[in-house]
Amino acid sequence: MGTYSDKGDEAVLLDAVDQFIERDVRPFTRKFESDDSYPEEIADKLSQLGLFGATIGCEYGGLGLSAQIYTRIVERVSACWMSISGIFNSHLIAANAVERFGTEEQKQRWLPMMARGEMRGGIALTEPDCGTDLQAIRTEAARDKDQFIINGSKMWITNSMYGNFLAVLVVTNPIAEPRHRGMSLMLVEKQAGYETSKLEKLGYNGIDTGSVHFDNTRVPADNLIGLEEGKGLQQVLAGLELGRINVAARGVGLARACLEESISYSQLRKAFGKPICNHQAIQFKLADMATRLEAARLLVERAAHVYDNGIRCDMEAGMAKLFASEAAIKNSIEAMRIHGAYGYSKEYNIERYYRDAPLLAIGEGTNELQRIIIARQLIEKNKVV
Repeated sequence: MGTYSDKGDEAVLLDAVDQFIERDVRPFTRKFESDDSYPEEIADKLSQLGLFGATIGCEYGGLGLSAQIYTRIVERVSACWMSISGIFNSHLIAANAVERFGTEEQKQRWLPMMARGEMRGGIALTEPDCGTDLQAIRTEAARDKDQFIINGSKMWITNSMYGNFLAVLVVTNPIAEPRHRGMSLMLVEKQAGYETSKLEKLGYNGIDTGSVHFDNTRVPADNLIGLEEGKGLQQVLAGLELGRINVAARGVGLARACLEESISYSQLRKAFGKPICNHQAIQFKLADMATRLEAARLLVERAAHVYDNGIRCDMEAGMAKLFASEAAIKNSIEAMRIHGAYGYSKEYNIERYYRDAPLLAIGEGTNELQRIIIARQLIEKNKVV
């Protein structure tokens, strides 16, 4: 991992990302978001930029980026339009599962296509009756010689409609105890046959979020990640470390956008004979927004650093995700108050930030779950003998 470990290389990459955002994303954001239409051309340019292979190892055709550099890219993208970050993040969680737990044959088969963006997909975990409690999933995959037959449904799946594969968490042994020993993760290509339908959302528009239905969908047994049943939940949870760091970086980007636009607006808007930035009440808001942003960024950097060193980081990732997502929510509310009626108007971006931010407290494990993970790790690491 880490072709871009050199600071010069990193600067070149981040500059390319900045140019891409200003040229190919920002001018079109409002239309795609307003229409809730999928930005196919932007997705194709993400592929040309190499972001579908951002964290995939160089030996498999990816950029081999460290999590630390990856989070800086996610922050930049999310500060413009958060939806774009979801297109490649969900994809990279699936790729991460293959790279960490797949056989060498599976890696050689799948990862180069994923890195090039020829295969674009995501992870299918959540179901209509279960989200945070993944051990309650019901989608089953029954073995039939050299195939699995999948039946069940998934909900809130990114890249389900415009992608062409999903890493699907399924039950392969419904009587296993504990239940996680009967769960497996397998790659399902869209051509194998699964139905999708679009879900309407409050925010996070433009990106395709759908429900997925499997009806006797046949998948080659070779698509079982690692070729060993009963390892799926552990494989997913390992991948969600990177996913939660990504969500935290999105929070930093969103909190940053709220702050930057509030600083600018507060110098232009006048009340009681002077720019509102000269009023103490507004200054307090800006100071708190800036402090939350910097604290969130530092937590993300810390989590990414631990991840890059190959150390278990569910506590650090949970802290970053918890704090950064709440920072994004609070900054969006304060930005709306600073902008007043204009913050409530679609003429400005603030109302979009206000709608997008709450997703960060829900996706990749609710913030309530993050608190439980953090507390359990604290107890585990500080046992009283």
